[in-house]
Amino acid sequence: MLETGAPAPDFTLPRDGGGEITLSALRPKAVVLYFYPRDDTSGCTKEAIAFTGLAAEFEAAGATIIGVSKDSVAKHDKFVAKHDLGIPLVSDENGDVCERYGTWVEKSMYGKKYMGIERATFLIKGDGTIAEIWRKVKVPGHADAVLEAVRAL
Repeated sequence: MLETGAPAPDFTLPRDGGGEITLSALRPKAVVLYFYPRDDTSGCTKEAIAFTGLAAEFEAAGATIIGVSKDSVAKHDKFVAKHDLGIPLVSDENGDVCERYGTWVEKSMYGKKYMGIERATFLIKGDGTIAEIWRKVKVPGHADAVLEAVRAL
């Protein structure tokens, strides 16, 4: 399990709109890496819209926001277009990055157990170490709380 102060696992993943994002290539900027279960579901849509709404403030504070799910790039493209999102979404279809960040977990709904992505956010400092981790995120107010943590770096 990753902890604050640990190096953030590097990755290169395909992103919406084409191309790839490599985490280490974003240094020395801080990165807000948020994992979410699925494109175009209620909570995930609200979270993406909240981060998009604050994107300029995150940028001004020196941070880049990246959303991660196991959805395909094609699904990300539709999600971005439908909700006019302004943040990059990367596709971790094979789940390797979710595994390395500890967000691929057993979940339970209506008594049924299944594997899925735990909604979690990692604030990664410009030196590549993890400054803060939010697990089992509740969407309301989360983007604001993360922005405050970025400003405090």
